[in-house]
Amino acid sequence: MTQLTEQDLQNWDGPEDDYMNDAQLAFFRNLLNKMQDDLIERAAETTSSMQDHEAAPDPADRASQEEEYALELRTRDRERKLLAKIQSSLRDIDEGEYGFCKDTGEPIGLKRLLARPTATLSVEAQERRERLKKQFAD
Repeated sequence: MTQLTEQDLQNWDGPEDDYMNDAQLAFFRNLLNKMQDDLIERAAETTSSMQDHEAAPDPADRASQEEEYALELRTRDRERKLLAKIQSSLRDIDEGEYGFCKDTGEPIGLKRLLARPTATLSVEAQERRERLKKQFAD
């Protein structure tokens, strides 16, 4: 089996019943695993750099340093949430549910999955949820 590229997926125009075939699933599994490894590596680097820091003697410098750490921790928290979504997507691949909308069961689409590999809703279902959310928020 040949390894698919992103360009192959963008140009894919096969039959609907060939959607999320083994080659496509292998591509997304590889992509999600790379994303997961990258996030874990960055988290380890953050932990290491925060443990190695020395407190600045000047209060202004210390305040700047603390603000940098707070920003870094907020970024890592967002990445922690993304990591959970990546792991959920990998489970969906294992269970044969990846690439299909959780609301409608319809295909999400390769282009959407390339843009957002952790997507669980089709564009239409996502827009519908956002409209409802906005309606009830007003």
